[in-house]
Amino acid sequence: MKTLVLVGHPNIEESRMNKAWAGRLEKEEDVTVHHLYKEYPDMRIDVEKEQSLLLEHDRIVFQFPFFWYSTPAILKEWQDQVLAYGWAYGSEGTKLHGKEFMVVTSTGGPGGAYRSGGFNHYSMSELLKPLQATANLTGMRFLPSYVEHGVRMLSDDEVAISADQVARYVVDGDLKSGR
Repeated sequence: MKTLVLVGHPNIEESRMNKAWAGRLEKEEDVTVHHLYKEYPDMRIDVEKEQSLLLEHDRIVFQFPFFWYSTPAILKEWQDQVLAYGWAYGSEGTKLHGKEFMVVTSTGGPGGAYRSGGFNHYSMSELLKPLQATANLTGMRFLPSYVEHGVRMLSDDEVAISADQVARYVVDGDLKSGR
């Protein structure tokens, strides 16, 4: 299965977790790691190129740090431009039907902060519903998300373990092999 990982981190070189994930995924066969901020520093998305990449892959992954209860700006702009009516959704928009979609994301806060009654009041499943709705609208099958909490507190060994888990999950599509 060919997998496209869309990395949306505005400062990937300063990131321990997302940088480790992307670096580990780049070693996988049949995985294309696509750094959106490097490709489009001016935020001007080449829609035709991005749609072509989507057509060439069976599984689409959004990889990003969880910012303000959402994705970084480039992933939102990418969605607004690339997932066009008549191409990705609507009566004629069937280009993504049958593909798989997953989210790989990191939070600075601990996992307990992301639950009912926790610091953020909502679970990650609730907070990621807009991405699940996007997958539904475009005819993709939404796979469970891989979320690594408390990344600021992880040791280098724990970051490396997480990178291996993410690679297994992204390739296998089985959350049991990941988080």
